[in-house]
Amino acid sequence: MGAQEERSGTRQRFDVADAAPLLLDARGTVTSWTRGAERLLGRPAAEAVGTPVAAFLAPADAARLPELAERCRTDGDWAGPLTALRADGRPMRVMARVTRAVEPDGAVRWLVLLSDLACGPGWDLSRTVLEQMLTRSPVGIAVVDTGLRFVWSNPALEQFGGGPPGQRLGRRLAEIQPGLDIDGIEAQMRRVLATGEPVVGYEHVGHPRSAPHRETAHLLSFTRLEDEHGRPTGVCYTVVDVTERHRARQRLALLDRAGERIGRTLDIEGTAQELSDVAVPDFADLVTVDLLAWVLRGGEPAPPPEGPERPVLRRAGHRSVDPERGPDGAAGDVAEAAFVDVGAEAGYLADSPPLIALASGRAWRQERLDPTAPEWASRAPGARAVTFRDLGLHSAMVVPIRARGVTLGVTAFFRRGRQDPFDADDLHLAEDLVSRAAVCVDNARRYTRERDAALALQRSLLPRRLPEQDAVEVTACYRPADELTGLGGDWYDLIPLSGARVALVVGEVPGHGIDASAAMGRLRTAVRTLAALDLPPDEILAHLDDLVGRTAQEEGVRPDPEGDSYGDSMQAVGSGCVYVVYDPVDGHCAMAAAGHPAPAVVRPDGTVRFVELPQGPPLGAGGPPFEAVELALDAGSTLVLHTDGLLADGDGDGDGGGDGEDGGEEGDAGRERLRRALERATGSFDRRGEAVIDALVPAHPHDDVALLMARTRLLGADQVADWELTSDPAIVAVARKAAARQLTEWDLEELAFTTELVVSELVTNAMRHAGGPIRLRLIRDRALICEVTDRGATAPHLRHPRTTDEGGRGLLLVSQFTQRWGTRYSPEGKVIWAEQSLTGPPE
Repeated sequence: MGAQEERSGTRQRFDVADAAPLLLDARGTVTSWTRGAERLLGRPAAEAVGTPVAAFLAPADAARLPELAERCRTDGDWAGPLTALRADGRPMRVMARVTRAVEPDGAVRWLVLLSDLACGPGWDLSRTVLEQMLTRSPVGIAVVDTGLRFVWSNPALEQFGGGPPGQRLGRRLAEIQPGLDIDGIEAQMRRVLATGEPVVGYEHVGHPRSAPHRETAHLLSFTRLEDEHGRPTGVCYTVVDVTERHRARQRLALLDRAGERIGRTLDIEGTAQELSDVAVPDFADLVTVDLLAWVLRGGEPAPPPEGPERPVLRRAGHRSVDPERGPDGAAGDVAEAAFVDVGAEAGYLADSPPLIALASGRAWRQERLDPTAPEWASRAPGARAVTFRDLGLHSAMVVPIRARGVTLGVTAFFRRGRQDPFDADDLHLAEDLVSRAAVCVDNARRYTRERDAALALQRSLLPRRLPEQDAVEVTACYRPADELTGLGGDWYDLIPLSGARVALVVGEVPGHGIDASAAMGRLRTAVRTLAALDLPPDEILAHLDDLVGRTAQEEGVRPDPEGDSYGDSMQAVGSGCVYVVYDPVDGHCAMAAAGHPAPAVVRPDGTVRFVELPQGPPLGAGGPPFEAVELALDAGSTLVLHTDGLLADGDGDGDGGGDGEDGGEEGDAGRERLRRALERATGSFDRRGEAVIDALVPAHPHDDVALLMARTRLLGADQVADWELTSDPAIVAVARKAAARQLTEWDLEELAFTTELVVSELVTNAMRHAGGPIRLRLIRDRALICEVTDRGATAPHLRHPRTTDEGGRGLLLVSQFTQRWGTRYSPEGKVIWAEQSLTGPPE
C-alpha cells in the first residue's frame, strides 16, 4: 500500500454492522476467534487461536505488520484495506479496523474488525461520509414509509416547496404540496412498494406551493427499501428540477406545431387565425392578430399616413383561453370589450404599444402591466373604458409582423394569473413564431393579389351574365382544373342574332392557366365578331379556322413537345368549338363542330339522344371542310353543349381541348355517364347544370369543364306575321297597310309610322335591286323585327346622298329610325332586317 493510500486509509471510517471481530494480544497472536471470522476466512477457531495473525495475511501485508503496530500504538487505531488468505489459500481483499483495548490488569489487546470489500464495496465509507453525501446533495431525497408518510428528507428537498425536513415528518405529500398531481406520484410509490421494481425518470409537471404561478417540471425516481428479511419498509425517492429543459422542449414543440399548422392555406385571415390558435393556450391566454388594410386586400405596400392620421388595422384573427367568454372568464360587457370581430377595424390609442411596434418594426414586452391602466384599444364614444384588471391580464408582448422587409401588422400576446410573466426567452420565441407566420401571411397576400387579378381576367373573358332573350332558357356552369387561380381555356357564350335567333357556343383551348385563358378570350371575341355576320355555323367555323391558322403562322407558333400548350404565345391552335344557331320561330336548329363533342338533346319527355354531328378538325390544324347538320326541335327540348372534360372518367391527363369526341369504348362510356346524369337531374333548371357537373366531375378535375344547357322555346303564332309580295310597285302600299293593321292587333300603334317607313323602304329596295318574289315578315319579340327576303345576292350599301340627289336615302332612313339593322344570307337569297325597341326609343 502506497503512502497516499496509507494516509487515506488512516482516515477511513466505517460502520461495524456486519464486521467480523477477532482479538490479538500485544505480540499479534490470535487470542479470540469469532463465528464471523470463521465464516469470513473459512478457518475454525481451533486452528486460528494461538496463531500469529501474519499467517492469515498475504506476505506483503504480513511484512508491514510491525509498521502498522507502531502506528496503532502512536494513534490508538488504524483502518485500511488488507489482503487476507482463506483456508484454501485464496487471497481476499478485506477492510480492517484495528483498535487498542486495555485489560483491567494492564495487558494490551488489539480488537480487529474485518469486512469483505467484494461483498460490501460501500463499507469503506463511514456513516459521516454517507450523511454528508445525503444532506449536502443538490438533489432532493426523501424516504416515506409504507403508508407514504415522510420519515426522512434532505435539506435540498426544501427548494421544491413543502417546508424544511422537520415539518414533513409524519405527513403525506398531499398535505404539504396540494398543487401537485399527488395521485400520479403516489401511484408510482405504491407500484414500487408492490413490485419492488424501481421507477426511473418519472416526469411531473405542475405548480408547487413554492411557485404557485409558475409551471415547473420535476424528474422523480423511486426505489423500494427493505429490511433484512426482504420485507418492504418504505420508498426512497429523488427529485430533480428539469423545468428549463421542459420549457425548451415546449418551445421546440410549439415551433414544430406552428410549422405544421400555420400556412396550410393561402387565405390571409385563415393564416392569421392559425397563428392565434397555435399560441393559445400553451404559450399565451389571449392572442390578437391585426393586419394593415392593404394586406387583407392583397395589395402592395402603402406609404405610411402623414400627420395625425393613423394606419388602418383590421382584426384578422384572435383566440382566448375561453372563446365563449372573456379572457378572464367573465361574461357581459367585459368580454365584448375584449374582442373586435374579425374583419372589423382594430383601433388603437395614439402612442399605444401596437402602433409603436408597427411604426418602429421592433417588438415590445411588458413583464408587469399596470392593472389600473385602460386597454390600448380605442372605443366608440360613450363605451366603457376597460382596464387590464377587468380583463384579468398581467403581462403582454407586441410583435410586428414583418416579411421581406415590410411590416404587415402586429400580433399581441397576453397572459393572466395562471402563468408567469413573459420573459426574454418568451419574447424570442414569440418573434420566431410570428416571423414564420409573417412569411405565410405575405405568401397569402401575394396569392390573393394574383388570384384576384386572374379572376378579374377570367370574369372579363367569360360572360358575367348571359343576354336576356326569349329563344331559349339557359343555364351555364364552369369548373376550372386549376382551383388556385380559377383560370382555364374552356368557355361558353350565348349571342343574340337577328330574327329572334340565338347562337350557342362552347369551346376549349389547349392547356390551362393564364396563357390558355388569354387565348380563350381572343377566340371568344373572334367568334362574337364573326357571329355578327349572320353566317351559317359551318362558315363561321371556316372563318375561325382560317383566323387561328393565319395568326399562328404570323406568330411562328409551333407545338411545345414538353407541354400541353403551344409555346409562349397566347394562341388557339388545336382548339375545339361547337357553334349552334336556334330559330324560335320554327324550332329550326343548325350546328357544326370543330374537334369538339357533339351536343346532347334532352327531349321534353326526358329521354336523351346525341346529335350525329360530323366532326371537323380542330381549329388551325387543317383538314377537310366543316359540315353542318340541321334538325327541328320541339319546344321544351334542352340542348346540352359541353367540353370534353365532362366526359372524362377522372383518370385522364386533362390536356384541355381540341380532342373532339371521344372515340371507341371510352367515348361511349362517357356518353352513357352523361346520359344517366341528364336523366337523373332534377330540381329547377338553373340547378340541373350544377347537378350534372357534380355527378360527373371529380373534386379535383384533370381538365376544365364548361357546360351550357339551353331549353328551347317557340314563338307563338300570334307573334309572327308574314306576307308573300309580288314584284309590283303598287304592292308597297299594300305592305304598309298590312303592317299597320298587324301593329294595331299587337297594340303597337305608336310604332306604326316608323314601321310603315321601314317596310316601304325595304320592300322598294328589294323590288328595285333584286326582283322576283318578296317576303315580308314581322316578329314581335323583345323588339319589333321587320324582315324582307328576296332572291338577290347583292349586299345593300348604306349611302350618304348629297342634297341634290333624288334617291339613295332609304337605308339611311332605316338606320336612323331603328335600333339596328343588317343583312343575312341564305341559300335562296338574302334577308334585310331592322329592329325597333319595344321598351323605349333607341339609345
